[in-house]
Amino acid sequence: MNAQPESRPSAPDAQHTAWRFARTRAQTEELVAPLAPEDTVAQSMPDASPAKWHLAHTTWFFERFVLMRDRDYPVFDASWHELFNSYYQGAGPMFARPHRGLITRPTLEQILDYRRHVDAHLLGRLEAEKVDPEALAVCGIGLHHEQQHQELLLTDIKHLFGSNPLLPAYDARLPEPPRGRERPLRYIEGRNDEVEIGAAQDGFAYDNERPRHRVLLHPHAIGQRPVSNAEYREFIRDGGYRTPQLWMSEGWDTLQREGWKRPLYWSEDLESAFTLGGLRALDPNAPVVHVSFFEADAFARWSGARLPTEAEWESTASGFDPHEGNLRESGFLHPAADMSADPARSSQWFGDVWEWTSSPYVNYPGFRPLAGTLGEYNGKFMCGQWVLRGGSCVTPADHIRASYRNFFYPASRWQFSGIRLGRDA
Repeated sequence: MNAQPESRPSAPDAQHTAWRFARTRAQTEELVAPLAPEDTVAQSMPDASPAKWHLAHTTWFFERFVLMRDRDYPVFDASWHELFNSYYQGAGPMFARPHRGLITRPTLEQILDYRRHVDAHLLGRLEAEKVDPEALAVCGIGLHHEQQHQELLLTDIKHLFGSNPLLPAYDARLPEPPRGRERPLRYIEGRNDEVEIGAAQDGFAYDNERPRHRVLLHPHAIGQRPVSNAEYREFIRDGGYRTPQLWMSEGWDTLQREGWKRPLYWSEDLESAFTLGGLRALDPNAPVVHVSFFEADAFARWSGARLPTEAEWESTASGFDPHEGNLRESGFLHPAADMSADPARSSQWFGDVWEWTSSPYVNYPGFRPLAGTLGEYNGKFMCGQWVLRGGSCVTPADHIRASYRNFFYPASRWQFSGIRLGRDA
């Protein structure tokens, strides 16, 4: 996942930031606890990163952009900066992303020492209120950045273990979500007028969520829930992966090259899927997950529908509480079927699966990135990617909101990405 800083940070409180910092840093290490040291080194593909690298990179962020503002700060090891810089050209050279699995040294224990060093220095300054307002704002960015890497830790670990013929579980003790009941897919009417989307001025938001601006919505409807495993299985059985007329040209070429026949992690018999808890039976009524934009778009065409625009999605989702979904705190780390008693209830706008939209990832009118090196975080990636909305089952609950814009390349499918349909009214 890509992390992007806020463009107009609000003035945070040092003591509250200290509390959030300690909690967030501890949560990251809790996510790594089920892993063996060997698990933290491997890299399963160029888009993924080793768990050990995530631990170090999030630490480097605080050291490089907060602590090193003070000339008296004792840098832990300056030679590591090239290893754990991600893509900040203004911060110096960086080790090539596809080769991060080659970083066997420093060891995991040395990286944990690095975390302890940075944590002690930054917490000490926060608790003593020796951090200026600008540095406090960067701390806030760093905390949301680390939460995004917490999600990446889980998606990358799942891809790593899913690439192993033994299909080892990240944590076999993870509870299975309750089985849901079958719910017909209904559409709800969207707004047909001028609406405002984007983040308001108060509270945390990334710069790509601003400025808030007006968009004209045409008559449309949007699915009241995400597409289910059972519905996607019908698409497969009806020849969805064998019908080129359903696919974008680039998508069809990708399907042929990669040999796609079903969502990532599904078994050949379409009855089970690999999860962070191991191989488990598919719940037919849970949202389908680990599909690319190309697959989502092809399914929408097969359904006689389309993907919603991000403005359509946000205008409807804004009426729901982003903290009520199946997010990481639910403990399932896997999408779950809607368990509400009302089958017509509009549901699952937040959590479960990131939902592909038909909107390319571009700037909002009046977009301005942050000045300096942190401004590299976002705007330079507004090319060739597509927007997803709503968070997933591995997104922290205090990290998601209706205006949040995630973005990936259209062939990406290792993220917890799914489908909500839209259509013209």
